Amino acid sequence: MVDRHHPAASAIQEATASEPLTLEEEYDNQQSWRTSHDKLTFIACEPPSGGDDARVVEAKVDDAAGKMRGDINFFLHVDDEDDDDEDEEATGRRQSLETCLRGEVDVMIAAKEHRGRGAGEAAVRALLAYIRKNLTDIVKEYAQGESLDGDRTRLAGLMARIKEDNAASRGLFGKLGFRQEGEANYFGEVKMVMDWETVEGEDVALEYRELAYMI
Repeated sequence: MVDRHHPAASAIQEATASEPLTLEEEYDNQQSWRTSHDKLTFIACEPPSGGDDARVVEAKVDDAAGKMRGDINFFLHVDDEDDDDEDEEATGRRQSLETCLRGEVDVMIAAKEHRGRGAGEAAVRALLAYIRKNLTDIVKEYAQGESLDGDRTRLAGLMARIKEDNAASRGLFGKLGFRQEGEANYFGEVKMVMDWETVEGEDVALEYRELAYMI
């Protein structure tokens, strides 16, 4: 977490089109991270001290404040936008049979000196690998929270909202297969999207591993 008075805070808020939060709001957010059915949040840290041979992540060592670099979030919501290649009747039939979800990816590397070194790309790749591995449970939990039929709920695709002048973030998501959809909105944001089938067909994180967390 970045202190809201830290010099990097205003730049992050501008890049992510976000508003500053009070301390109480920050604590409320942290509590909701653990209980919400429609979002995932992970802290991005430097690689474990054991490098490629690491088998565990040691609490307060590998995730100490000095090792934290930013965070990555995944928000789920119902995708109510019709596909361009479907007519109205076909869309109606599809929507009557299933609920399509869109996952929004938001990544932030806090300090300027830690950007441009691949941390953001690695975080997104790891998130996509995690979602792919745990997709059934993620969708099921969302469906239960929204009182939907889990068997008729699926993840249709991903999206990211990025400030139009944030060339680094646009390049990052473009490298991973996201494409821009439409023009910038009133707030100067562009939307980059990717079908979930594309993620399933790609080797998004060849070196992805899950390590035990040792307290």
